[in-house]
Amino acid sequence: MNEDRLRALLAAVRAGTRSIDDALDRLRTLPFEDLGFAKIDHHRAMRCGFPEVILCQGKTPEQVVAIFERCRRGGENILCTRVEERVGQALSALDHRIEQNASARTITLRQQPVTSSRGVIAIVSAGTSDFPVAEEARVTADIMGQRTVTHHDVGVAGLHRLLAQSESLQAANVIIVVAGMEGALPSVVGGLVSCPVIAVPTSQGYGASFNGLAALLGMLNSCASGVTVVNIDNGFGAGYAAALINRLADAKPLEQSR
Repeated sequence: MNEDRLRALLAAVRAGTRSIDDALDRLRTLPFEDLGFAKIDHHRAMRCGFPEVILCQGKTPEQVVAIFERCRRGGENILCTRVEERVGQALSALDHRIEQNASARTITLRQQPVTSSRGVIAIVSAGTSDFPVAEEARVTADIMGQRTVTHHDVGVAGLHRLLAQSESLQAANVIIVVAGMEGALPSVVGGLVSCPVIAVPTSQGYGASFNGLAALLGMLNSCASGVTVVNIDNGFGAGYAAALINRLADAKPLEQSR
């Protein structure tokens, strides 16, 4: 349930095309629905601008399917993250409209039209090994109605590859930078642009990278102003935050936009 659909429901009651009892039945599970093992937040879209996202990690296929079914009944767009193979198979059998991205480990279901943003989110990844995390960020931003442009394998080991994308980076309202190893790429990007940079450390790297801890600490200690950092491998968090930033930029009058 989002604000537009609630307005439509109330308008139908006022116009007499929908009964009060019918509307009450539709609103019965608001603000949340208790499944015993999970409480589904049906008000999330009204408060935060996007429905509750289903984190599949740590849940059984049966639990994920039950949550997904309740969300699907609400008619909203759905995003599932950290989708393992068994869960993906179970969900894909539910609805032919489901889109699965094996690399990003996501599943999406589009039930409502989404207007694409005017502004663009640029997603930059250092190496091919960082691609899955970058894809999670892209899928998240995309289902939230954000236009994205991607630049992959442009890490600091070959800086000319990044500099060749300077024009595209300068045109973005916000940039997501995904990198493992020493995590230097966000600092470089932050020194080239005037928009916010969201850094995503990945767990890619050799032993002393400590599964992404070295990249995380490097990004937290960035000397480039305007760089903020999400957790290791958290492409979803970066995509969501970037979408919120881009929405604010889109809300400005056209003459004030980038």
